[in-house]
Amino acid sequence: MSFKNISVIGLGYIGLPTAAMFAAYGKNVIGVDVSKKAVDTINRGEIHIVEPDLDTIVHKAVSERKLRAVLVPEPADAFLIAVPTPFQPTDNEEIPRPDLKYIKAATLAIAPVLKKGDLVILESTSPVGATEQMAEWLAAARLDLTFPQTHGSNSDIRVAHCPERVLPGHVVRELVENDRVIGGMTSKCSKTATELYKTFVTGECVVTNARTAEMAKLTENSCRDVQIAFANELSIICDELDIDVWELISLANRHPRINILQPGPGVGGHCIAVDPWFIVSKNPEQAKLIHAARKVNDAKPEWVVNKVKLAVADFLLANPSKTANDVRITCFGLAFKPDIDDLRESPSMSIAQEIATNHPSLVNFVEPNIQSLPKGACENAILIDFESALKKTDIAVVLVDHSEFKTLNDIPSEVRLVDTKGIW
Repeated sequence: MSFKNISVIGLGYIGLPTAAMFAAYGKNVIGVDVSKKAVDTINRGEIHIVEPDLDTIVHKAVSERKLRAVLVPEPADAFLIAVPTPFQPTDNEEIPRPDLKYIKAATLAIAPVLKKGDLVILESTSPVGATEQMAEWLAAARLDLTFPQTHGSNSDIRVAHCPERVLPGHVVRELVENDRVIGGMTSKCSKTATELYKTFVTGECVVTNARTAEMAKLTENSCRDVQIAFANELSIICDELDIDVWELISLANRHPRINILQPGPGVGGHCIAVDPWFIVSKNPEQAKLIHAARKVNDAKPEWVVNKVKLAVADFLLANPSKTANDVRITCFGLAFKPDIDDLRESPSMSIAQEIATNHPSLVNFVEPNIQSLPKGACENAILIDFESALKKTDIAVVLVDHSEFKTLNDIPSEVRLVDTKGIW
């Protein structure tokens, strides 16, 4: 199949790079987003996110009229849905459950423009069964077309799931080089989807069914979450025992079959902090380890906040003439991982906000990858540059190991340090 025109629904951290990559390889791409600001930015040949090399690709694709952005879907040969999958609102004691409202909205938006022979792929990380649910929504909206759940390989529309598997900061390269898991609702769906991705993917396209493809992505991120939970729990134990956890991990990792990850302030981002709940919500009785890991990682930010409170108390004890209003706190890093601007589900951001909310004087935030704090982030905080930060602080709270931070050679002896990343 030629796939002359491709539509990507959702032009965020995954959708925009994917759309740009198809355009770079000669396809006519129609990007769709509900944000007029994002659409206008892209149509100027610019980008609204931070991702190395993406700006050049988007500018070239728009200039060559291979990529354009719109607010309403238009006819195409293939549709890729790459929208968020958040949680439904829950009480504190409940297990978070996935909210498919954005997937449903995207599905119903493309339904009117579908035609016989089209391919629809769900790229959004989803709970098991979401692709089948998408197909049901499409079938209900288009009674004139047939779908895999009723007509198998003879259906008018092909449906598949292909989860994204890229690392922020390396998306452009990994979109091309990484293997892709392609789960069609039928073998014909899988074959058609594979043909599409082979437009630019040099990695292997591994075929399975839709449910297994959905579970594969959840499994990858849940495994990572469990491994990080072990490191985070170890860091708390070592703190109690007065042991340097980073030295300990370095020594343990000298064993040829041990590879312990690095601890941090928690787990963030739109994948690892979210996806395990999709498994736990469907199988709460069976997913005991995955659930426990989520609890460990979700509890780590509060532990960090308490360490900062102890540092403040220690400072005041050593400086009896001062009050809490005199204590200057600086939080280094707000993103959920190094060298990106993504604050989604960031434990660093939530820690910094809690510190600023509870501290009586203004708190400094240092985040070199953003130009300003998000609207409503925190009224008691100010964004300052890294170069002058240490001159204005009594307590330094390291939350992200950005490259800029690693260049620091020494810290003033009077500065008290709460280093969650072990870089200072």
